Amino acid sequence: MFELTKDHEDFRRVVRDFAEREVAPHIAQWDRDHHFPSHLVPQMGELGFFGLVVPEEYGGAGLEEGGFTYLCLAIEELGRVDQSVGITLSAGVGLGINPILTYGTDEQKKAFLPDLVAGKTLAGFGLTEPDAGSDAGATRTRAALADGQWTINGAKAFITNSGTDRTSVVTVTAKTGERADGRPEISAIMVPSGTEGFTVEPAYDKLGWHASDTHGLTFTNCAVPEGNLLGERGAGFKQFLKTLDDGRVAISALAVGLAQACLEQVTEYSKTRTAFGKPIGINQGVSFQVSDLAVMVEAARLLTYKAAWLKDELEAGRRSVAEVKQAAAICKLYSTEAAVTATRIATQIFGGNGFMEEYPVARFYRDAKILEIGEGTSEVQRMVIARGLGLPQ
Repeated sequence: MFELTKDHEDFRRVVRDFAEREVAPHIAQWDRDHHFPSHLVPQMGELGFFGLVVPEEYGGAGLEEGGFTYLCLAIEELGRVDQSVGITLSAGVGLGINPILTYGTDEQKKAFLPDLVAGKTLAGFGLTEPDAGSDAGATRTRAALADGQWTINGAKAFITNSGTDRTSVVTVTAKTGERADGRPEISAIMVPSGTEGFTVEPAYDKLGWHASDTHGLTFTNCAVPEGNLLGERGAGFKQFLKTLDDGRVAISALAVGLAQACLEQVTEYSKTRTAFGKPIGINQGVSFQVSDLAVMVEAARLLTYKAAWLKDELEAGRRSVAEVKQAAAICKLYSTEAAVTATRIATQIFGGNGFMEEYPVARFYRDAKILEIGEGTSEVQRMVIARGLGLPQ
């Protein structure tokens, strides 16, 4: 059965030290300013955070087994201090590096992975569109192949790490034809930053994740070489579904970090905040909520690291894709909904102070909701779980 080793826990402490030293003192200001802390990216690269699932030949850690679990630990610990920095790593690896690592040619890997692993650059993944979110098969972006070039036209929405000063490439899904059964043929194509016709729209004014980079993208007769096709032509739909399976476990780890932060905040506050001459934690109305929160954190963490372990076991050939898909959907559904509940509990226990931006729980409350939406909504997770149970579709 899965368990965290001493090496895992030692690595956790490295990430926690980095987060508390380099992120915690500054994040409130970055959040207020909607500032993306670009300088942290190479620091995380130097510590090896971006290379945990990457072979040594491309600059990665070269971990024979367990790399995905290490990645989830890093995301959890960063997310415990700030969700924006946590999602920068999560998306940088899960949506930026992983598609290139999994489906890229050796030439593509050598061209992009070393700098991505080192944190010199970032990559994005353009799937969602203004009219195609959960229904990703409704993609309207098109790519036509002629004279050795793909010409892309369309738009993407809500793309993380797509407009930073370090973004080197965005992989986008596009219709490249039609199948014999009439369904669209969807492929994945790599578009380097700065390509003519590739426009990064202004940053979104978001509810939360203020220190994370998120943009819409527009493609107007954007031409890239035929060799920028990622994986097989027409396999884009299958590729991004697998990418999302892995990403769901990473988002679950991000949610665990947020719920853990709420637990720590309310535990301390319940000991020190007094009402009617006594610490508020003496009241069962408070202590029972804190206890429930502790249970949610424990359950979310166990579900998340079971799924991470299954993913590592799959890479070693000891588990099936179906097992990982089901575990990923279960942990993502439970952990993200638990995190949203955790922030509501924390804000309520903090009372009026919880409504003040000077307290971290206010930021936690704003940051939480997107966890139930990104990388597949809660409704989509329930659909995946039901399908895995063999229920009628």
